[in-house]
Amino acid sequence: MNLKEWIFTTDHKRVGVLYLIGSLAAFAVAGIMALLMRAELSTIGPTITANPTQYNVWLYAHGAIMILGFQIPALTGFFANYCIPLMIGAKDVAFPRVNALSVWLFYVGIVLALLTFFLPDPPDIMWTAYPPYSTITTGNTALYTFTVLVLGFASIAGGVNFLTTVAYMRAPGLTWGKLNIFVWCTLGAFVLQLIFVPVLGTAVTLISFDKYLGTHFFDPARGGDVLTYQNLFWFYSHPAVYVIFLPFIGIVYEIVATFARNHVFNYKMVVYGGIGGVVLLSGEVWVHHLYVSGMVDWIRIGQMLTTLMISVPVGLLVIGLIGTLYKGAISFETPMMYALGVVFLFLIGGLTGIPLAVTALTLHLSDTYYVVGHFHYVMAVAGTFSIFGGVYYWFPKITGRMYNEFWGKLGFWVTFIGTNMVFWTMMDIGVKGMPRRYYDYAHFPQFEQAHQFMTLGAAILGLGFMIAVLNWIIGAARGKKAPDNPWGSPSLEWSTVSPPPHGNWPTPPTVAADWHPYAYRPD
Repeated sequence: MNLKEWIFTTDHKRVGVLYLIGSLAAFAVAGIMALLMRAELSTIGPTITANPTQYNVWLYAHGAIMILGFQIPALTGFFANYCIPLMIGAKDVAFPRVNALSVWLFYVGIVLALLTFFLPDPPDIMWTAYPPYSTITTGNTALYTFTVLVLGFASIAGGVNFLTTVAYMRAPGLTWGKLNIFVWCTLGAFVLQLIFVPVLGTAVTLISFDKYLGTHFFDPARGGDVLTYQNLFWFYSHPAVYVIFLPFIGIVYEIVATFARNHVFNYKMVVYGGIGGVVLLSGEVWVHHLYVSGMVDWIRIGQMLTTLMISVPVGLLVIGLIGTLYKGAISFETPMMYALGVVFLFLIGGLTGIPLAVTALTLHLSDTYYVVGHFHYVMAVAGTFSIFGGVYYWFPKITGRMYNEFWGKLGFWVTFIGTNMVFWTMMDIGVKGMPRRYYDYAHFPQFEQAHQFMTLGAAILGLGFMIAVLNWIIGAARGKKAPDNPWGSPSLEWSTVSPPPHGNWPTPPTVAADWHPYAYRPD
């Protein structure tokens, strides 16, 4: 391997692999932070640290790195880079050098995030950075702001690139009605990124202005308003849920259609009603994060209705998945196990989100462990299962080798068991009154056994992910040689050799009139 070729590469596949390596490294760091928090919470009182600020730093690093350093870069960086040009029959992306710039901006953001553990005054403001705490803490708020801005620039560069690539570089005959669902989903995610990332950039920049330049945008004593920050932050951050959701559900569609040997159920409903509906409504739901902030009742009622409305397009996407499974010739290879795991976890997360949209219920559940359990089900672990399932699915194409099926399934089951031990228990004690974000819970001794059970579950969860990563490493080094199309998929990325050469095909492919990426013939 020539290191110089990787550093200066503009090949979309290598850029994608660089995104994968960086995002998995970020996932490992964020996972270690979660394990440290669970270890601390395994007993009442100090367990591994007597410093609550240290716990806050772990909490900040876990949330910020998991979302901004792992999930979004893995989904819109790795999968988009590796798969989209291959799926549309293009030899590369529209702006290869901009693409290379985006991945190195991402790495700069990762390095900045890792500085958290070496600076004498690390950020301790969670990933939300709510004022007034973020403007008065001795923690380094500027580092948080700069990290968010760098990662934001990287995602905007990627968004412009892929929207242009899909619009202008599709293979001859590949119409919009023949795009893979993953391509549609990722386009929707990039549209959301281009609209909402500047809002987040503005919010975190103003936070640093308040702290370091003496402005008062969020200081009520000087005419500012802390709720302005919360509105700006969640105006980006709730659509960010769909920036994660859309690509991960797109990956699940690719896997389910392949291993059910079936066409996507009601393709137009999925694209226009499901994906289009999510993009259209995602900017109308952020206020449910602020129900307990003291806003007037009529706004809460209106936003309750708009929040519930988003369940319509999301429901259409789930119906499309279930319909794709219906009467399919289903086989249960490792990618399919992860995809079905996503469906299960997402349904639990989605259904438990409905009470949080209803104002009368969320007033009692807000700031409890119920919220933490819900969003880990619906976004964190469902998205992570999709990422792991996607890596398994395209592993033969990326490496030219096969992974070990036994260890793949074992890793899935270990992870699945650990996931439910942690997050189902979280929702249970949240309903019973366990507040979130507490360093210690001496006032709630009745939950100590539940915390110990969750700590055990977190260790099992970590073991499951380690099995998967080791399976990939060993498979890439010593696995059986993979055929070019081991899953028998008609999708274009499987029509070239594994791994694809520079330029992807010796001659650009053309698409026949009767071709479709989901034209499966049941065995």
